[in-house]
Amino acid sequence: MREPRPVGFAVPDWQAPPYPDGAVLEGRYVRLEPLNAEAHAALLYRAYQSDDWVWDYMPYGPFHSAAQYHRWVRETVANPDHFFYAIYSKGARTFTGVASYLRIAPEAGSIEVGNINFAPIMQGTPAATEAMYLMMQWAFEAGYRRYEWKCDALNAPSRRAAQRLGLSYEGIFRQALVYKGRNRDTAWFAAIDREWPALKAAYDVWLDPQNFTPDGQQKERLSDLTRLVRPASDPLQAP
Repeated sequence: MREPRPVGFAVPDWQAPPYPDGAVLEGRYVRLEPLNAEAHAALLYRAYQSDDWVWDYMPYGPFHSAAQYHRWVRETVANPDHFFYAIYSKGARTFTGVASYLRIAPEAGSIEVGNINFAPIMQGTPAATEAMYLMMQWAFEAGYRRYEWKCDALNAPSRRAAQRLGLSYEGIFRQALVYKGRNRDTAWFAAIDREWPALKAAYDVWLDPQNFTPDGQQKERLSDLTRLVRPASDPLQAP
């Protein structure tokens, strides 16, 4: 008699989670609203306008007029393959970035965060971290089992950010895409549902106002708080 072959662990009572429903995600430092061309495009274009380098690793942009960006937003939000948020920074009192869910596969329990584009004023701030926390929190609390992050393998800041946020390195897909007429090798990162409670605790500690000095310096680094949660580190960009 043939011995039974190994199979994956049981997932009893599995039910597919919902598609993102457009709920506003409210935090201490940011508010995430479903992206809307009329409400957000002009403010976002103004936030991005001074620095074309923010588009270097995006498959679109830069945009050289407010009308061009407005049209891109209008067309993009009409695509059901992804769900975009506009990010309002309460400190800056304006919209300073976007991010989206994509590769949304409720039947597999998998969802990706991507199209992350923060204006320079937002980069490196608690607002930027909290935006990512709120999107991860929604996904896991909605019932997703896997939360993905992918980026151009040459995008060192994005690879460092994924590690800092607690996502584990899963490898490089070589020659995965062509965009803007050039090759892209893609670095893959992910967190899974059983890691979420520890990641949430790390975020809660880091985002607490008590973790910052009066001049805004962090006391504990988020990468130190998440390092023990993620089982696999990026060998090239580990923090």
